[in-house]
Amino acid sequence: MAWITKDSAGARVERRDEPYLTAEMRRDLDERILPRYERRAGALLPALHMVQEAYGWIPHQAMMEIARHLGMTPAEVLDTASFYEEYWLKPKGRHVVAVCRSIACEFCGQQAITDAVREALGIDVGETTDDGEFTLIELECLGSCGTAPAALIDHTLHENLRPADVPRLLREAKQAHGH
Repeated sequence: MAWITKDSAGARVERRDEPYLTAEMRRDLDERILPRYERRAGALLPALHMVQEAYGWIPHQAMMEIARHLGMTPAEVLDTASFYEEYWLKPKGRHVVAVCRSIACEFCGQQAITDAVREALGIDVGETTDDGEFTLIELECLGSCGTAPAALIDHTLHENLRPADVPRLLREAKQAHGH
């Protein structure tokens, strides 16, 4: 098998003139978050959450700004952000459909639920619809094994799902946020 190489050294970080880690965010980190930690690196997770809450995802430029502010390397910040599933390293849709893929959900028909979402939205797992409305992901466990299969749409848990439920749930999610 041949090695597949990528031009990591030549990668370009998209930049904008305005920082993602605003003066207000830096002040909040310095005054409220950092005093809780023995080392500045301890504030990394709260800093990532802060940026994601503000923008819906964590751009590479923001990770570089966080690294500089906390005295870390950009690689340390990227390693941490890419390790946790809760952080978005690319833009996501206004609505996130997270289908549980635990063993209980798999036995109870998870694949049919995922397929119904794929068909309804015209996207695959990990993709976002062209209009930016929906992103489809799978999660390891939603803790709802007794009511499998389950999915989380935005912040609402849906249990005992059937493929026929999917179009209605997607419509409801869209309507709930005035779209």
